[in-house]
Amino acid sequence: MDSSLVMFGHWLQNRPYALAIAGSDWAYPFVQATHFTGLSIWVGTNVAVDLNLMGVGKKSSPPLQLSDALFLWNWIGFAIAVTGGFLLFSVSAETYLTNMAFLTKLGLLIPLGLVLHVVIQQKAPEWEKASQTPSVAKLAGIAELLLWFSVATAAVLIPYVG
Repeated sequence: MDSSLVMFGHWLQNRPYALAIAGSDWAYPFVQATHFTGLSIWVGTNVAVDLNLMGVGKKSSPPLQLSDALFLWNWIGFAIAVTGGFLLFSVSAETYLTNMAFLTKLGLLIPLGLVLHVVIQQKAPEWEKASQTPSVAKLAGIAELLLWFSVATAAVLIPYVG
């Protein structure tokens, strides 16, 4: 592990806000609940669109219409999740930066999950013009679902992996 990264983690977890969260009986659980709420909104809206792309469930609205309807909630959930996640990370940044499960979570989330999600949002109008959902759209939905499952699995493993 790069020593400058570990030094950054040490610096971050000693910021006044991180120390306040870590030293409070109620702040850490509140931040954690906020993070989980944001994740629920973010991932829930993603899953709804992905399942729609895959043709699962009642087709009351096409993928683009559903994606547009959930767009604002999706990114609000993302902002809440990232804010809460950063605050949780800052409490024990030095430890997280050496945790393989955490690094896997970020490695899947940032380049793969987030980029794929934006691509799906950009391609939805094109896919909707087809008479039936293209195979690539279904594959993108499946891939995104698998990535979110992998991110969630890595997140759950953080306390158990060094």
